[in-house]
Amino acid sequence: MAKKSKGNRIQVILQCTEHKETGLPGMSRYITTKNRKNTPDRMELKKFNPVLKRYTVHKEIK
Repeated sequence: MAKKSKGNRIQVILQCTEHKETGLPGMSRYITTKNRKNTPDRMELKKFNPVLKRYTVHKEIK
């Protein structure tokens, strides 16, 4: 049987910060994993937003 311990790696959702201000429909979200021991605070990455057709800052949401 596999042990049921909580690992350090968790799944997080990144959402675009600039998309809400434009008023365009839809949203840009990415799912990724992070190590909660090495990165305890919220992640911030530059990812491609297909609606705006450019790279924007995506922040981790709860």
